[in-house]
Amino acid sequence: QRQLRDLTAPAAAAPVQPARERLAGNFVDGFHMNAAGRREYKLYVPGSNKGAPAPLLVMLHGCTQDPDDFANGTQMNVLAEEIGCLVLYPAQSKDANPSRCWNWFNAVDQRRDEGEPSIIAGMTRAIMDDYAIDADQVYVAGLSAGGAMATIMGTLYPELYAAVGVHSGLPFASANDLSSALAAMKGDFLRSQQSGGQPLPIIVFHGDRDTTVHPANGDELVAQGARHLAQPGMAEPGRVPDGHAYTRTLYPD
Repeated sequence: QRQLRDLTAPAAAAPVQPARERLAGNFVDGFHMNAAGRREYKLYVPGSNKGAPAPLLVMLHGCTQDPDDFANGTQMNVLAEEIGCLVLYPAQSKDANPSRCWNWFNAVDQRRDEGEPSIIAGMTRAIMDDYAIDADQVYVAGLSAGGAMATIMGTLYPELYAAVGVHSGLPFASANDLSSALAAMKGDFLRSQQSGGQPLPIIVFHGDRDTTVHPANGDELVAQGARHLAQPGMAEPGRVPDGHAYTRTLYPD
């Protein structure tokens, strides 16, 4: 667990979220419970929301984080005001994992309608029932351990989530216990035998010098997402003004 806690390294200079009173929306607390357990969540409903069907983004935090940390670091609530989406932040409990890591490496938590996937999917559907949500614009994204769980959610529930975003995460079924999870983080991951089904629309961010989750995991995520595409990816180098260099690879479909 100590090593898994390192899945999420703190950002060097995370932006400071504007004071909550400056945001026009509501950041409400809630929970969802089923046979697999109970998880708290926070939901941001933007002030611009007037009841028309809106997109929903499900954001899965990394180890040691909680919804407030994740909202602050990602600034998704600010973005929600701009584009009118709702943002759901499920919270991992310390009872389920002492470091608040999503249990992406447990076999039961990689199966449809079981374990944590069933809780997150049930939570997503509950929000869709309670609010006006465009069912074609429900997305799931995550960081590190949350990124691994986001991949699981998109793989197991393709009819629910239109696309997946993964930052510094791991491929689906890359581990099945604690020891294989630690190996996967070093780049020695299991490769899923799952084939067929719907393609997984995905965007992947991964630092090429990541020393916590090996970049090979990001490469495998992209390979799984592009499995059904006939054309190869097109790489484009770039650089943020006064910032990092990057390589963007686009897979046309």
